[in-house]
Amino acid sequence: MATFDDLLEEVGSFGRCQKRIFAMLCLLSVPFSGVYVGIVFQGFTPDHWCRDSVLVERRQDCGWSLEESRRLTAPLVNTSGVLQRSSCDQYEVDWNTTELSCDPEKLDLSRVAVTTCKDGWEYNYEGRKSIVTEFNLVCSDGWLVDMYQSTLNVGFLVGSFAFGYFADRFGRMKSFLLSNVINVVAGIAMAVVPDFISILVLRTIYGFSIKGGWMAIYVLRNEFMLPKSFI
Repeated sequence: MATFDDLLEEVGSFGRCQKRIFAMLCLLSVPFSGVYVGIVFQGFTPDHWCRDSVLVERRQDCGWSLEESRRLTAPLVNTSGVLQRSSCDQYEVDWNTTELSCDPEKLDLSRVAVTTCKDGWEYNYEGRKSIVTEFNLVCSDGWLVDMYQSTLNVGFLVGSFAFGYFADRFGRMKSFLLSNVINVVAGIAMAVVPDFISILVLRTIYGFSIKGGWMAIYVLRNEFMLPKSFI
């Protein structure tokens, strides 16, 4: 009795039909690249320093620049042999009880105590928000930016095994359609959830489904061709 591979020998291992199927299924893998390298834009970390709400109001009243406001907020620290304004520490000053004119150059803060940020951060960035600026993923929470990408890779790993089984058990096309449904639900949910932990969970689910769908279509398109087509 003739097998499917025997029929492929007759019709051709990589003819016009297989080429069209291969090209169409390859297009479904294009969004995969955007999901994986999107961290370059989503996790962009702009120049930042500690926020002091009193100084922010004073800056608006006096027309100070961001740099003048930063000089009164962030102390100088030695970074690789170069003195730079700190991104994670601020001067410990109660500006509500400290006299401050609109000439910040007259104020010497060199001997003032330093403490960690208490009122969030300011960002020298006028473009769109990233997960860093939206959830303040800087300083002690900076490692969460890497976690954002790591959870995706965890989803890839689990999805590779799980959807390999699903594809064999329930079929390639059903597995692929299931992955698309999960992608849509997880993708929309990530855009509206209010906290970063939920995003990490959904990012894992998203990686799980998109990797599974990629594997399902990869196996599906290979079944239309003989092994020698890839040599």
